Amino acid sequence: MLRPHIQTAAISTLARSAIFSISYPSQDVFLVIKLEKVLQQGDIGECAEPYMVFKESDAAKNKEKLEKLRGQSEQFCQRLGRYRMPFAWTAIHLMNIVNSAGSLERDTELEMSLTERKGSWSERRNSSIMGRRSLERTTSGDESCSLTGFRPATLTITNFFKQEGDRLSDEDLYKFLADMRRPSSVLRRLRPITAQLKLDISPAPENPHYCLTPDLLQVKPYPDSRVRPTREILEFPARDVYVPNTKYRNLLYVNPQSLNFANRQGSARNITVKVQFMNGEDPSNAMPVIFGKSSCADFAKEAYTAVVYHNRSPDFHDEIKIKLPASLSDHHHILFTFYHVSCQQKQNTPLETPVGYTWIPMLQNGRVRTGHFCLPVSLEKPPQSYSVLSPDVPLPGMKWVDNHRGVFNVEVVTASTIHTQDQYLDKFFALVHALDEHMFPVRIGDMRIMENNLEAELKSSIAALNSSQLEPVVRFLHLLLDKLVLMVVRPPVIAGQIVNLGQASFEVMASIVNRLHKYLDTSQDMHGRNGLLSSYIHYVFRLPSTDPNSPSPGPGGLGGSVHYATMARSAVRPASLNLNRSRSLSNSNPDISGTPTSPDDEVRAIIGSKAMERCGNRMSSHTESASFLQTLTGRLPTKKLFHEELALQWVVSSGSVREGALQQAWFFFELMVKSIIHHLYFTDRLESPRKNRFPERFMDDITALVSTIAGDIVSRFQKDLELVERLNTSLAFFLNDLLSVMDRGFVFTLIRAYWKQVSTKLYALQNPTLESLRLDFLRIVCSHEHYVTLNLPCSLLTPPASPSPSVSSATSQSSGFSTHVQDQKIANMFELSVPFREQHFLAGLVLSELSVILDPDNEGMFSLHKKVVSVVHNLLSSHDSDPRYADPEVKARVAMLYLPLIGIVMETLTQLHDFTESHNQWGRPGPQGAAMGGGGEEAEGDGNSMISQTVAMAIAGTSTPTPMSRPSSFLLNSQASRQHGSFSAESSRSLLICLLWVLKNADEMVLQKWFTDLSVSQLNRLLDLLYLCVSCFEYKGKKAFERMNSLTFKKSKDMKAKLEEAILGSIGARQEMVRRSRGQLERSPSGSAFGSQENLRWRKDMTHWRQNSEKMDKSHRSIRTRAELEHEALIDGNLATEANIIILDTLEIIVQTVSVTESKESILGGVLKVLLHSMACNQSALYLQHCFATQRALVSKFPELLFEEETEQCADLCLRLLRSCSSSISTIRAHASASLYLLMRQNFEIGNNFARVKMQVTISLSSLVGTSQNFNEEFLRRSLKTILTYAEEDLELRETTFPDQVQDLVFNLHMILSDTVKMKEHQEDPEMLIDLMYRIAKGYQTSPDLRLTWLQNMAGKHSERNNHAEAAQCLVHSAALVAEYLSMLEDRKYLPVGCVTFQNVSSNVLEESAVSDDVVSPDEEGICSGKYFTEIGFVGLLEQAAASFSMAGMYEAVNEVYKVLIPIHEANRDAKKLATIHGKLQEAFGKIVHQDGKRMFGTYFRVGIYGSKFGDLDEQEFVYKEPAITKLAEISHRLEGFYGERFGEDQVEVIKDSNPVDKCKLDPNKAFVQITYVEPYFDTYEMKDRITYFDKNYNLRRFVYCTPFTLDGRAHGDLHEQFKRKTILTTSHAFPYIKTRINIIHKEEIISTPIEVAIEDMQKKTQELAFATHQDPSDAKMLQMVLQGSVGTTVNQGPLEVAQVFLSDIPSDPKLYRHHNKLRLCFKDFTKRCEDALRKNKSLIGPDQKEYQRELERNYHRLKEALQPLINRKIPQLYKPVLQVNSHRDSFSRISLRKLDI
Repeated sequence: MLRPHIQTAAISTLARSAIFSISYPSQDVFLVIKLEKVLQQGDIGECAEPYMVFKESDAAKNKEKLEKLRGQSEQFCQRLGRYRMPFAWTAIHLMNIVNSAGSLERDTELEMSLTERKGSWSERRNSSIMGRRSLERTTSGDESCSLTGFRPATLTITNFFKQEGDRLSDEDLYKFLADMRRPSSVLRRLRPITAQLKLDISPAPENPHYCLTPDLLQVKPYPDSRVRPTREILEFPARDVYVPNTKYRNLLYVNPQSLNFANRQGSARNITVKVQFMNGEDPSNAMPVIFGKSSCADFAKEAYTAVVYHNRSPDFHDEIKIKLPASLSDHHHILFTFYHVSCQQKQNTPLETPVGYTWIPMLQNGRVRTGHFCLPVSLEKPPQSYSVLSPDVPLPGMKWVDNHRGVFNVEVVTASTIHTQDQYLDKFFALVHALDEHMFPVRIGDMRIMENNLEAELKSSIAALNSSQLEPVVRFLHLLLDKLVLMVVRPPVIAGQIVNLGQASFEVMASIVNRLHKYLDTSQDMHGRNGLLSSYIHYVFRLPSTDPNSPSPGPGGLGGSVHYATMARSAVRPASLNLNRSRSLSNSNPDISGTPTSPDDEVRAIIGSKAMERCGNRMSSHTESASFLQTLTGRLPTKKLFHEELALQWVVSSGSVREGALQQAWFFFELMVKSIIHHLYFTDRLESPRKNRFPERFMDDITALVSTIAGDIVSRFQKDLELVERLNTSLAFFLNDLLSVMDRGFVFTLIRAYWKQVSTKLYALQNPTLESLRLDFLRIVCSHEHYVTLNLPCSLLTPPASPSPSVSSATSQSSGFSTHVQDQKIANMFELSVPFREQHFLAGLVLSELSVILDPDNEGMFSLHKKVVSVVHNLLSSHDSDPRYADPEVKARVAMLYLPLIGIVMETLTQLHDFTESHNQWGRPGPQGAAMGGGGEEAEGDGNSMISQTVAMAIAGTSTPTPMSRPSSFLLNSQASRQHGSFSAESSRSLLICLLWVLKNADEMVLQKWFTDLSVSQLNRLLDLLYLCVSCFEYKGKKAFERMNSLTFKKSKDMKAKLEEAILGSIGARQEMVRRSRGQLERSPSGSAFGSQENLRWRKDMTHWRQNSEKMDKSHRSIRTRAELEHEALIDGNLATEANIIILDTLEIIVQTVSVTESKESILGGVLKVLLHSMACNQSALYLQHCFATQRALVSKFPELLFEEETEQCADLCLRLLRSCSSSISTIRAHASASLYLLMRQNFEIGNNFARVKMQVTISLSSLVGTSQNFNEEFLRRSLKTILTYAEEDLELRETTFPDQVQDLVFNLHMILSDTVKMKEHQEDPEMLIDLMYRIAKGYQTSPDLRLTWLQNMAGKHSERNNHAEAAQCLVHSAALVAEYLSMLEDRKYLPVGCVTFQNVSSNVLEESAVSDDVVSPDEEGICSGKYFTEIGFVGLLEQAAASFSMAGMYEAVNEVYKVLIPIHEANRDAKKLATIHGKLQEAFGKIVHQDGKRMFGTYFRVGIYGSKFGDLDEQEFVYKEPAITKLAEISHRLEGFYGERFGEDQVEVIKDSNPVDKCKLDPNKAFVQITYVEPYFDTYEMKDRITYFDKNYNLRRFVYCTPFTLDGRAHGDLHEQFKRKTILTTSHAFPYIKTRINIIHKEEIISTPIEVAIEDMQKKTQELAFATHQDPSDAKMLQMVLQGSVGTTVNQGPLEVAQVFLSDIPSDPKLYRHHNKLRLCFKDFTKRCEDALRKNKSLIGPDQKEYQRELERNYHRLKEALQPLINRKIPQLYKPVLQVNSHRDSFSRISLRKLDI
């Protein structure tokens, strides 16, 4: 119907989806949808009525009406199809959708019914909306309004509001929207129009297809131009968005708002406004620049507003969008024509009648006019040349509506990248343009500027730039900076004079840069560089071109112009050529990577292809311009170089300008660098020698600049640290860049100048902050990609022998140069000597920094350890992964730069984190299971030595027990030297990685020479360091990774990754046993897994952000995947192998070096110690093979070392080899068996028997068996078989006793293994396990070493179970055993005589005495050779025993132990040890006092075990010692559960009573356990000695329990028939013993008659009363409780009933007379005690208990009266002399006196 009114519709106007950008999301974002319809007669209400009344379902009923309506609409469309009228609207609260869609399922249907009625309306098309949030502009304003991650939602809108004709303005809309957010909405009252509109709302995709910009430009990807596009909608953000203009946009939005024709005469009611954009006054001058809306052409010449029917003062809601021409003239204007549209068809009435005109000229004083206008309206066509004037000017002879008052409100907004809309910027650009075009006078605003005052105006306009708004400054930033650069480089010629604007430009640049930083601090990178500025330098900045013919390269045309100077500042210098396309030129940009091959290639690579062919004579292109200028001004002006001018201005600046430049130094530094590189490139100087590239003056400026900035850093770091940090970093990056383009020597002098200034300050003021700044500086300078080359690695300090040190050259060197000079040079290579630092400048600085910060006396620097270590670590990582240094020879050169590192790390040895500490705990968990202290005087050795070696040794006294001791021992002295703060584990680990890297890659010959020069103590230090490395890099296993916190991961990711390849299968077999060529450790090329980023310029801080991002990752996904864990474990394992193999290599070099020196013994001992330690850690099979080979070589070369000097190492070695013999990996078993066999063989060869090895192996196996959980005897049996085979096939020794001895040994070992099998069975049964170990230990009564081992094993087991008293007993037994043999070996007065001395500690100790016939003499080879059979070992055992007693709370025993120790220390005059001991004694006695009444030692139970299932335990009875306060139910539950698991739950039964068990009555197929609570039992005479709680709980051998019974079999009966059985048990040993259950060896029963039971009860009651009465402090509650039970009792079996039963009659049996009398006396005592208690209670109670007291007294009197006759009746016979009295007494004493005081 509308076809006649519509030209062909362009595809851009058929879009059904749009993209909205919302820079600042808020809760108040609404999507408003307005519907318009074709204009028709009648107001909106009438027109909308049919839509509201008719329903689809009633179509048949209202057929005629519908037909009529259809006819009408056809008419209106035909006639008025061009016009629209407002019709309906609705609004969607976007945030509701976003938030709810986020929580609903994907693609949910959201029914949004704005009122309750539903309906359908199908004339409207779908439209999909996407919210895109521009990332560069996010603010933290409204966190809840995220528009990036919500789920897409589909909305169905079913109701629209009818548009009110008088409510079309924006203000009305805002009110409606505010109402919509309220719950009781006014909108409910509006009548709805039923319609249906479906919308999809989703986040905008990253790269939408078929997208058109607001300028209708196609955005790639745009595969097919016939597809409906998606329109991007231009945003007018709520606040300023700071983004520079990078694309052309020039749009104008015209919003007519309202018109007031109320006072206009004539008919003007249905008003529409026609808007046109004119470039002249003729109607044909209307330009087709108005964007089409819907289903029409792209651009139209005119636009009409919607008509409000019969309204003389309509509001408008239209927006007209206009594409502005690029250059505007004074004739461009917007023309508004007002029409009255006649809706009714009448005769002679035209369709539209013009009723007024008005216009807006586009330019005013050269600036675009925008903003709100309230324009007067002319009634007639405007006259000629109206367009240059504003309608506000009253033109003569024109008629105006309402007397030329403003009646038409309109708003004009631009979105333009051409018009700045800022007066200051406008003025500046206009003046620059005028200079460019040489047009004078210049018109700016109302001013005319003549050429003579142009200079002043130009300077003031530059200064005034500071006043401009920030938003336009940012938008035109690139152009602004370009123009300022232009002013500096080519000073303009004004009136024949060159005007130097360098200073003014520099100042304003500094201030603009600072403003950006200050107000836009969110867009800064981690170095504090503003993103806008860094992208300007990177992508936009280039030197202005000077060729007038060239096209202008950048935005805003920096194109050359003849009015600029083109000659150089000093001499005639060719100006730079134009550069059309350049890539970045500062290598300080993170986007550049790649490793150019030569230092100068990097510049070429950065620049890319050159823009123009170079012409032969470079001056020719300037000839015309130069001559032209000469004629113009009479002289040739100069052309300046930007970097030179910049440096000059900066150096001479002062005050606020200088401060401003310092604040953002990075910007000027990077500009300078880019300018330098451009200049070099264009003047073809990249090939010229660096010394000739720059004039002296520039070099001086740079020197002055660096020097003053260094001065600033030094003087201001305490005041404004943040500024100084930025300044420091910027300076460092600048110097780093200069290294690429300037003379290296010159840059080094700059670095040295900085260094000196900082050093001088540091010398005066030790400040870690300043040190940290210098470290940052250094780190950045050293991150130069040619760092290694800059250090001159190839210039040797020693005379070079040959490029690759082959064998011949090595020997010739050692002979030819072994002069003193040569040695000095070697030393120089390893020390931070002057020659070293001169030769390798940067490396020297790094290492000096390292040694200064790590210096233990430099305590203030402690906080910087991690930082300085990571600097070195990162450098080495980058070298390692750099393909340029992959070749081993090259790597050796690189490693040479770091040789002094070895010495530095050796110095810090005492401060390093002690990774070995974890090894010194008992029973180390995991497969290693043994304590690993050191060797030598660390007295480390056989397996799970119970004593923490370091503690024992430290307490025991000297750290040099053996005559051949090593001069410095790390583990012992470490305690003393730890007074300085030690490193964190992480720093130590990184430092050690660096050390290993240097050792791995350094030249072997050089190392060997250096080792030769080292003193014994220094070599020992190195060995201690290697020892520490072994512990540090031990493989922790996957489980550790799962437990591990994030700290230890990421340690050395890069290092590990590279090592990974190094290790996996790339190490070849050994050529010889000892000499291993380092070349084998070559890595495959893919080794640099993490290397690719290493060449980034920003690498120095990579570590920081990598760690941060990792932390973030961790928080996001706290659980690492299985695969990642596997990978980490793999890397960790590879690192461990690599580290250990490097250590092994170094040990080999040390052995080769010292084997010819005289001090070799002590060093070799150290080597052996490191080797053993590495065997003790978790190692890979690959490493162990090499390790065993080295060990065999060492033993075969120096056998006497092991068997004579380092005897303890021998023990250790046996243990390690045995453990490896039981490995599940066959290659390890093969190597270990070979090593063990050779060990025996060598021992045999020395002395024709190998008793020592035999003994040690047996001890080691016992120790292994006792402590290792996952020990596999099957594998060990195989290894033993291998050893036997070796012995049988060894032809040389076949004739000797050696094979028999080996057989003998293997037989013994098999015996121990059988015990192991048994132990495995009882792994879960602690008592059984300890019994078994006890039995094994007993079997070794003849072999003190082995018995000691098993006692140690038992102590370990007890400690694990927290049975400290038992552990202490094991140690006391061990000490007693040692004492026995010591007294035979050494006759010293102060040593204990033997185990007799220990009787006070425990009565069980005597079993250790060596008095039987089969005792071995301690002098035999291999007997008592363990480390404990020395005075120190003995002291260590006792120390440990005392510690265990203390943990058990048995402080009295601690005293007894120390009684043995004190004489030893007194004899040694060891005051320090004595002080410690007395301190501990004081502590112990203090605790006895404090804990009086609070200690609990144990609870005892008798356990009887019956049933054949128990095997040899059947019918055995034990006393079990359980932890204090164990209830009967607990032990019962434990044993029942345990045996239930073992035999089956239905097979085990607990006997509930304590009666004697008759085996015949029990079910033979079941297992029975009887458990009874028992108490310690003492005879009366014993009580004299057992006074304290401790006495009554120590050395216990007798226990008692009572069982009540009656003669007829029941347990309980009446008083006169109640008997009691007391059972007294005696155990074979006294508790506490070395095990927790002891056999019962004797049982005795006592039966009490009923009257004896009564006597006991009464005595107990009387005792309780006496206790409660005399208690101090008094306890009223307790007293009343006892009284109540004695006096107030009316219950059965109370005291009265007892008296009535037993005292009413005189017994018939004379034997009971005495009992009767005793009971009578008991009652007498009882009543007396009651009276005392009542009296006491009376004094304690308050007034509220008076009545209670009276009641008690009444009860007491009643009781007393009842008892009176019974008590007073005496048995006459007792008072006669009767002969039988004696016998009575006997029986009496025998039966009853046993347990009176219970």
